[in-house]
Amino acid sequence: MEPLVAWLDDLPPGSVSMAGGKGASLGDMARAGLPVPPGFVVCAAAFRSFLTANGGREVIWRAVEHLNVNDERQLDRAEKTIRSFLLDQRLPEALNADIRAAYNRLGRNAVVAVRSSAISEDSEGASFAGQQETFLNVRGIEAVLHHVRECWASFFTARALFYRAQKGSLADMAMAVVVQKLVNPDRSGVLFTCDPVQNRLDQMVIEAAYGLGEAVVSGLITPDHYVLDRDDGSLVREHVPHKSIAVVRAENGGTEQVPLPAARASARVLSERDLERLRKIGLDLERYFGRPQDVEWCIEGDVLYLLQSRPITTL
Repeated sequence: MEPLVAWLDDLPPGSVSMAGGKGASLGDMARAGLPVPPGFVVCAAAFRSFLTANGGREVIWRAVEHLNVNDERQLDRAEKTIRSFLLDQRLPEALNADIRAAYNRLGRNAVVAVRSSAISEDSEGASFAGQQETFLNVRGIEAVLHHVRECWASFFTARALFYRAQKGSLADMAMAVVVQKLVNPDRSGVLFTCDPVQNRLDQMVIEAAYGLGEAVVSGLITPDHYVLDRDDGSLVREHVPHKSIAVVRAENGGTEQVPLPAARASARVLSERDLERLRKIGLDLERYFGRPQDVEWCIEGDVLYLLQSRPITTL
């Protein structure tokens, strides 16, 4: 019987149907001994149990059955109906207890990231990256339980419904959520083990900024851009722009933007050693998963962590 909650390193191989694309990838990396922050998955079975206990499948299906996804008013109405239902209903007692126990195991007041992990995301055919929500700097069990629901609700936003109608199916209700200790990084970014823009299989692209990686993945700033030779690690070219802000943890939860001193804003984010470490771990990930990867990473002090790895779908 599929568990409601599972630790990343306890997930079996090929667990996308249980943990979603993000959760399964993190589980694979954790089992391989790669540097992944500890965490657990609120599995797809948990969302199914919630829907079953509250008649949720019927509510959602009525909202999307005859939905014209090209009509913005219909999309907004469907989103509001489903969101209200998901946030108002109580969690089944067994699920509530399992999430509380797992969070307490991370630490009674642990600071975590709560991240959506849809079953259909990050597939080889289409990346659903960015369609669901991630919540950073979440502290306390009540906040975690609330943000798990918020992640479920983000699977049914107007944007997500429109995208899924093009790429998947509106009948899809398979959703997991990752709850993971939040690293407090000095530097973060993304790594492409091949160049997806120039379609160069002999080069690797790394983008980096100070603070949390949200500044990079959201397009809030123009990050440092490094292109490396995959084989020998030599720097093919780099662009080091002025980075006026960093995204960091906010004192009362969530994130905030802070200005950077002029000297740091114009400085190179990554050293030659950082680039070489990222190149090597990128090649390890590509060998492990058997295809080019789009990787989110961060560095806290001198420790490199992997936050996500998914296939590049544009090559």
